[in-house]
Amino acid sequence: MHLLIIAPEQIPVPPLRGGSVEICIYAIARQLAKEHHVSIISRQHRAYNRITTKGSLKIVRVRSGSSKQYLNAVIEAMKNEQFDWIQVDNRPNFAAAIKRHFPQSPVSLFLHSLTFVKPPYTSISKCSDQLSEVDWIVANSTSLEQELIRLYPMCRPQLYHTYLGTDIKRFQPRSASVKQRLRKKYRVSHGFQVLFAGRLIKRKGLKQLINAIYLARKKVPGLKLLIAGGEQSKGYKAALQRKARRLSVPAKFLGNVPHRNIHEVYGLADCFVCPSQRHEAFGLVNVEAMASGLPVIASANGGIKEIVQHGLNGVLIQDFRNPRAFAREIAAVATRKDWADGLAKQARSDAVEQFSWQATASSLADFYRLKLEEKHEKDLEETE
Repeated sequence: MHLLIIAPEQIPVPPLRGGSVEICIYAIARQLAKEHHVSIISRQHRAYNRITTKGSLKIVRVRSGSSKQYLNAVIEAMKNEQFDWIQVDNRPNFAAAIKRHFPQSPVSLFLHSLTFVKPPYTSISKCSDQLSEVDWIVANSTSLEQELIRLYPMCRPQLYHTYLGTDIKRFQPRSASVKQRLRKKYRVSHGFQVLFAGRLIKRKGLKQLINAIYLARKKVPGLKLLIAGGEQSKGYKAALQRKARRLSVPAKFLGNVPHRNIHEVYGLADCFVCPSQRHEAFGLVNVEAMASGLPVIASANGGIKEIVQHGLNGVLIQDFRNPRAFAREIAAVATRKDWADGLAKQARSDAVEQFSWQATASSLADFYRLKLEEKHEKDLEETE
């Protein structure tokens, strides 16, 4: 197959720093390119050539500016090209417009979250019209799939879900000596390090996590907190730092670590905590932590519940708005080493078996191939 993936307009592919959608696009495309011809259209960036080709993977970068300018540039770049399938990531308005311009090509919308399918980004009415125009909608979890059905019941027949993955070679358990070397490199002190990785925004639950560490330190005084991620609202990081100081919580802010280095950050930690306070479609950081051989403690919401199996490969917090619930489990992981090691071992095994990028790409390719075969058979019937 010749597959085209159209990235959103904000961040180049591959991303230079953050950008979970772009991370997924690039990782999936690299795996698909092992068996198919894959093209990506992304925004221009001075760090990249306009066109790069490696094996069967081609990335074309176009001018961005406004989303309308970017969409027009994407459509221009697609002229005189033939694709078996077009995948548009996370932009319903782009997917609908692409389908109108290329009505003979199957077009799927790969959704990574609910952000762009509901207010304030768009209206339900407008998005409903856009979703009805595309051929298929791919969700990254059954949780996201069910939320989409709740918002847009008519799109149920168009839906398919496939889990995201991670690079299980890059994200892997670290030996004691490697962990010591990494801590020296990042100037991280000794002690039991609890890691958070993600955007520094309110919905991620960082204030709850700082409170939880404060409470857990009453039982385990050696607990420390590592926070990796950049802030979106100016002043929020400073507010978190003030809170940590006020509660005497040893917290080290690592800043916005480029994804090409983020595997090292997991190697600094003894435990990973994802205290999200609102729906998470998937929760890629949990899979990265699991692949890295860390015990994971996470909010029982959204797609996280499909990744973390309570008491088997991690711990789910049902009462995730309550810092005391996190504090109890953080203290347990820090003090019950054999139990925590068992969780981490199973987490690594599950990540390898279920959440690799190869598994994601295979699932997606099988689905696209099946739908193309069905389309071909239907076209033959109509011509007879």
